[in-house]
Amino acid sequence: MPQHLATRCVHAGSHTDVPTQGTVAPIQTSTAYGYLHTDERHYPRYFNTPNQQRVATKVASLEGAEAGVLFASGMAAISTTLFAYLKPGDHVLMQTGLYGGTTAFAEHDLKAIGVNVSYTAGLSVLDFEAGFRQNTKVVYLETPSNPLLNLVDIEAVASLCRKHGAISMIDNTFASPISQTPHLLGIDIVLHSATKYLGGHSDITAGIAVGSSAHMEQVLAKARHLGGSCEAQTAALLERSIKTLALRVRQQTENAQAMAEWLEGREEVAKVNYPGLTNHPQHELAKRQMHGFGGMLSFELTQGIDPVAFQQNLKLVASAMSLGGVDTSVCSAYLTSHGSISAERRAAEGISDQLIRMSLGIEDVRDLQKDVAQAF
Repeated sequence: MPQHLATRCVHAGSHTDVPTQGTVAPIQTSTAYGYLHTDERHYPRYFNTPNQQRVATKVASLEGAEAGVLFASGMAAISTTLFAYLKPGDHVLMQTGLYGGTTAFAEHDLKAIGVNVSYTAGLSVLDFEAGFRQNTKVVYLETPSNPLLNLVDIEAVASLCRKHGAISMIDNTFASPISQTPHLLGIDIVLHSATKYLGGHSDITAGIAVGSSAHMEQVLAKARHLGGSCEAQTAALLERSIKTLALRVRQQTENAQAMAEWLEGREEVAKVNYPGLTNHPQHELAKRQMHGFGGMLSFELTQGIDPVAFQQNLKLVASAMSLGGVDTSVCSAYLTSHGSISAERRAAEGISDQLIRMSLGIEDVRDLQKDVAQAF
């Protein structure tokens, strides 16, 4: 029977403990599994232990995919998946303005093994079309992007990839499966830093890739060599956290909309980046391909306001390097997510030192607004 997202958050991939009929699956910490009774070889580095498989099944269900592979971090998921599909001499076309860690990996590690890396000139389908080469094997997206909340037409780019015979991949961390399901729009492989919204409580590190069974078999083959597997306790915490994902993201989205509209009226703020605002340049696209505008926003402080001093003045909102938790946090991209790329590149992508990225939590937004006001 088809189930809605909130129901799948709770029940997809669930397991009833047979001996006790407990409704919460046990944490199976074993690293030594019997093998004579089965053709399958269970082992944590094979990414197929019960706790790992339950989370992979749950997230694949939320994304409308067939299968998934659970990793120890978001970058483990991203790097392994790219390595699985790229070899020396291949070309990967990357969206301009990606998460800094992904850009750094492409520049330092993909290029080191002889992969050709290039970036789109802009975010339109024509920009992607112009970027294709004869040896393009992978196209990599991130929408909404970190930290400017720029959007790409997912369905159009996915169609373009099929036309050219390239594998399409997307980082869906900022949206989460509650706000956006790119696989259903034609994207081959969807990636998440599960540390963020899927985990949701700022207390675990994990990553995941989902897609067709065939694509995940190829990712899995590379993953077993690179070894970035997720251990049982983390997988169990992640499974527990995803059960409340729909509730959390809906409240975070409501808070983000209210905060974005409030910030627009502040004289201390030069610009607000949030796809839920009607003046966002891709607001109509966001309405078409997202189920909600998400819990992330960013804003530019006016010149003369020190971004570090502003963050130090906050009492309730934390200055922290991660995102997607139940507690609201802010950070300066140039000191955190994009600190690994050059100042020149940040400037070219529109990431100024005055930019503040904000991850809305589930608190009462009125208290958050009061805190930001006193910090100004």
